[in-house]
Amino acid sequence: MEDVLSVAAHPVPSAHRPRSWPRAREAAREFAATRAHGGDRPDAARVPLDLALGAALADDLVSPVAVPACDSAAMDGYAVAGAGPWRVVGRALAGDRRAVPALLPGQALEIATGAAVPAGAEAVLPYEDAGRVEGGTVIGGVRPGRHIRRRGEAVPAGATVAPAGAVVTPALLGLAAGLGHDTLRVRRPRVAALVTGDEVVASGRPGPAAVRDAIGPVLPGLVAWAGGTLVTRRHVPDGLDPLLAALRAVAHDPGTEVVAVCGASSVGPADHLRTALAELGARPVVDGVACRPGHPQMLAALTGGPIVVGLPGNPNAALVAALTLLVPALAALAGRADPAHAGRRARLLGDVAAHPLDTRLVGVRVHGDGAAPVGHAGSATLRGSALADALAVIPPRAEGGGGSAHPVELVELPR
Repeated sequence: MEDVLSVAAHPVPSAHRPRSWPRAREAAREFAATRAHGGDRPDAARVPLDLALGAALADDLVSPVAVPACDSAAMDGYAVAGAGPWRVVGRALAGDRRAVPALLPGQALEIATGAAVPAGAEAVLPYEDAGRVEGGTVIGGVRPGRHIRRRGEAVPAGATVAPAGAVVTPALLGLAAGLGHDTLRVRRPRVAALVTGDEVVASGRPGPAAVRDAIGPVLPGLVAWAGGTLVTRRHVPDGLDPLLAALRAVAHDPGTEVVAVCGASSVGPADHLRTALAELGARPVVDGVACRPGHPQMLAALTGGPIVVGLPGNPNAALVAALTLLVPALAALAGRADPAHAGRRARLLGDVAAHPLDTRLVGVRVHGDGAAPVGHAGSATLRGSALADALAVIPPRAEGGGGSAHPVELVELPR
């Protein structure tokens, strides 16, 4: 496999020229969508229903059956034919597979919700509207067709009930099961995470000169929320050679579509991602984003290999970067909607200072049509994001950002 960036149809900016935050987000989506349409989309897999949650449908979901499968009662009561009073001639329960004779005018069949309505029945008379008289006869008032669910009324046979790309939610799983599906064909991009840094420890309380990995635990849920699955997470010590070896290993793994490199994306003495990508022949599609936090983030790709997303080492900056580049790329690869960027807007409850040139992303709690900042917005702590419902997008001061005069865009946070 040749380790070079697929750039034939993708002009790239010069090195270290940061993209604006809105353009970086769009560039990630466009680049991943183009790769998907060009044949680099994750393979579809047919999985049992209980393994499909959160993935994107690879095909339209089509009903092989009509729902309901036959005319059925929508209420407990009496299926009646003709005008009353009606003589009760039997009983039908849901799930009863015995053939029920057709009703003649003046006859009634005691019936349970969901039971098949016999031929000749014109309506169901609910128990609460019925009066019973001597000799097994009922009386009451009905309208023709009332309380009968007709065959195929909810879902006709052959109907498309969800399009390809729809997210498999609990409700969609129930719908699929109700239509008789035991499996679904889904797409779920596979992500490998490389957590870099000699100072990073994976468990326990960090000692002097050490930090606990706070990015790695964020990734499984965030990746799943975007429709992917984290297939591996490994620690990579500082140094160009260890990072090169790790990137080469995942680049040649046909089961990985995206690599998230945590740390090493800045320009410090221990930040080797840019050099490693250059040595592998790759050039960045996004090299820095004009946002706070999360400025040192990257996106590149290897021909025939995965998309590489570089995340900053500080955890809140890494979360913002993942929402900017990783989540849109995963959603585009899966062919589904981006859950982070749904276009929701709210009015800021209080002034927020804008950065002169960069977009700020500030944690907020949403109350109706307003959003109150929660504070703790630094790059090194997830405290604010953990308290927030969403991130408010504050455009640069040069673009009129700041204050509370206008509604701002909200970036959704995985819950």
